[in-house]
Amino acid sequence: MVKNTLISVISEEKKRGSVEFQVFRFTNKIRRLTSHLELHKKDYLSQRGLRKILGKRQRLLAYLAKKNRVRYKELIGLLSIRETKTR
Repeated sequence: MVKNTLISVISEEKKRGSVEFQVFRFTNKIRRLTSHLELHKKDYLSQRGLRKILGKRQRLLAYLAKKNRVRYKELIGLLSIRETKTR
């Protein structure tokens, strides 16, 4: 449901390199890796990959929050992820 609506919005704009689309792709990878790691608890290479992707998504979300707070809030709501902590 969320996937189709976000892809359709982004596909219409043809901005696959946009911050929103990148965060969306990283979120899908994170969810897929999380479900994989529930089955394979000792897959340390996948754990490392998950941590790297989480860091990339966190940096992109921080950038978006700094540049455009409204788009950031909309994206957080669409993807149903928690707001990042600020230092």
